[in-house]
Formats: sequence, C-alpha cells, structure tokens
Amino acid sequence: MGTKPGGNLSSAQDDLAITHEINVTPFIDVMLVLLIIFMVAAPLATVDLGVDLPASSVEQQQRPDKPVFLTVKPDLSLAIGEDVVARDALKGALETATSGKKDDRIFVRADKAISYGDLMEVMNLLRNAGYLKVALVGLEAPGDSR
Repeated sequence: MGTKPGGNLSSAQDDLAITHEINVTPFIDVMLVLLIIFMVAAPLATVDLGVDLPASSVEQQQRPDKPVFLTVKPDLSLAIGEDVVARDALKGALETATSGKKDDRIFVRADKAISYGDLMEVMNLLRNAGYLKVALVGLEAPGDSR
C-alpha cells in the first residue's frame, strides 16, 4: 500500500539528501570574477612613476572674462594678478578681486621649484578663505597636436 513495486521506502529518503546539497559553482564563478577585477585594479592603484606636473596636455578650457590668478613665486610669496599679497591678507585681497563671490574659480600658478607641500599650504589657505573652486595652471606640453 503506498510502496512502488520493486522499491522500498529508503529510496525516497536518498532523493531528499541530494536536494540538500549546496551548488558552489556560482560562488566559484563570482570569486574568479572578483579575482580578475582585483588583479587588473591592483597595478593601477600604485603610483611609482615620476611626473612633471607643470606640463599639461589637456584641451585648453575657455577662460572667463576676468580670471583671478593667484601666483606662487619661487620664494613662496603670493601675488594676485600683479600685486604681491601677504599670506594673512590673502582672504581680503581675494574678496576684493572676486567682488565677494566665493564661487568664482581661482587660477593658481606655481613655479616648478615649489614643493608639493608648499603648494598644498596655499590650497589650504584658499579653502580656509572659502574659495573651493581652484584650477591649476600649467604650460601646454610640447609636441601636443590637438
């Protein structure tokens, strides 16, 4: 009654055991894809090449009508346009040059001899003054045919 001819009840229990196994093939596929992604991304994360930051090969952007240039000279003195400005008077001079508009872009020009740390100090002065839009000015790379 209820049993198949030639079969027994233990065969039904064997079928249930097979359905409880976990299929690990999709998990292995996902792990292999992640491994490939990390293998490709790892060399891109390390920077061990020397760069010459003042030269640039990007397309020249349209310049505003009256750009505000902040120049960092080799002796670390600052100038807005042609006027030399003391570091503690930079905020007031920028407000005068931009008519108080903090969203104007400030174009920073720095000599090649300036260290990266000194340039970051000037960038921090700009940020503390409330000017967050900063563009670094560089020379066009020689041999660029755009």
